[in-house]
Amino acid sequence: MHTVSPNNRPVALITGTSRAKGIGAAIALALAESGWDVAITYWRPYDEKMPWGNNASEAEELLHKIHAYSPKAIGIEANLADATSPRAIFDKAEAALGCVTAIIMSHCQSVDSNITDTSIESFDLHMAINARATWLLIREFGSRYKCEHGRGRIISITSDATVGNLPYGASKGAMDRIVIAATQEFKQLGITANVINPGATDTGWMSGEQKKYFSTCTPLGRVGRPQDCANLVRFLCSIEGGWVNGQLLHSNGGV
Repeated sequence: MHTVSPNNRPVALITGTSRAKGIGAAIALALAESGWDVAITYWRPYDEKMPWGNNASEAEELLHKIHAYSPKAIGIEANLADATSPRAIFDKAEAALGCVTAIIMSHCQSVDSNITDTSIESFDLHMAINARATWLLIREFGSRYKCEHGRGRIISITSDATVGNLPYGASKGAMDRIVIAATQEFKQLGITANVINPGATDTGWMSGEQKKYFSTCTPLGRVGRPQDCANLVRFLCSIEGGWVNGQLLHSNGGV
């Protein structure tokens, strides 16, 4: 794996990192360990409303771990339902770390509902966070990008879970198309853009029965782990991963 000089560290911005068991947290640590300076974003009020709840100190604890590898790393609390937040996030990240080299979007809004009982308010909120915020973050990234040609990276984490989870799946589908469009629209900047579908990943939401079921769905007989996705992101963000571009990658253990 390519290593970066301590005096010329690339900068990664990772969204959706409020939970220690989350994919975003694993990605942030993996990139910091690989020589990246890191900015993370999180939004505690979302987790407070979810079944797993919110530990207010988790983001700070993650940042403490990251500081062992990226002493300048920063955390930014931001509500991505607010259309002004992407600009504010980049202002803070650039002020602290310099030009952002890679943006990895692992944030999401996900509240189960189906075709019949999804409310307009819920559908609009899912679209605002999962699709619109992704577009605005990518737009901000492209408009500011001044790093080395060929080193820029856009990566998002997606899902194809739409049955019984309509607004989540529909908004993730929209997100996929937005990211892939950047492959061509930002080619003059030398930025690659890819989407990762990690499949069912144990980030604390699975019951014992669900773990058992999902384990039977993969040839390796286990569920996905956040580190599995983080390993792929680390490769895509490396120089060696620069030829993978414009792809929706199913990294799900062979489901």
